[in-house]
Amino acid sequence: MPHDLPSAAQLVESVREWLEKDVLTSTTGRVQFHSRVAINVLAMVERELRLGVQQVVDHRERLALLGFTNDAELASAIRSGDMDERFQEVVDLVRASVLDKLAVANPAYVAAPTSNE
Repeated sequence: MPHDLPSAAQLVESVREWLEKDVLTSTTGRVQFHSRVAINVLAMVERELRLGVQQVVDHRERLALLGFTNDAELASAIRSGDMDERFQEVVDLVRASVLDKLAVANPAYVAAPTSNE
């Protein structure tokens, strides 16, 4: 059931912006540090609200391409050696999943150059 406005994402954004513009600039020390932590947490929540549903769909599709319905099945198959012949496909799935998680947790890490580049 859709809810009226403001949406959850808009509410989270409003609180984050208030912390950034009002609280962070008028505090020091411990309160300022905890404000920064709260701002970062709320930014993660915003990204998860924006990206999370599609990431779940994408992850399920990647699992299905390997014949699994969940991560536990994949992990069991990896442990048993059943995926040894499809190693690169597993690496690709895990890499995509990690990139999705980083896109929520800290998108700067996704954009950062790697030692492979």
